[in-house]
Amino acid sequence: MPAPGETRPALLLWDGGCAFCRRCAAWAEARDRAGRLRALPYQEAPSPPMTDALREACARAVHLILPDGRTLRAGRAVLGVLALLGWERTAALLSLPPLVWIVEAGYRLAARNRGRLGRWLNGQGGKPA
Repeated sequence: MPAPGETRPALLLWDGGCAFCRRCAAWAEARDRAGRLRALPYQEAPSPPMTDALREACARAVHLILPDGRTLRAGRAVLGVLALLGWERTAALLSLPPLVWIVEAGYRLAARNRGRLGRWLNGQGGKPA
């Protein structure tokens, strides 16, 4: 429980078995200078907030649980992370139809190919996260 005046960080739940997800979570954490985000593999998330239904949903898409209790998933979770990292205007613009539909389609494409993306990123000379 946060102290009075403090806010809890948003909780980013990602697939701990996915190299691409690990790199994306590490990217977000490295840019979170204000401590507004806590990235955690969903397989390690405590209960609460983890439930059987949330665990099943997290196996299919990244989830962001905001301090106010709202949960964002997939592309909208990515936009939520961008907003938390300081790109509020960009995230707000991309949240509007039809742009949000493009974000969600891009998320689905990346999610379907995350194994390949993870291998490709690791093969590009970058260190594994």
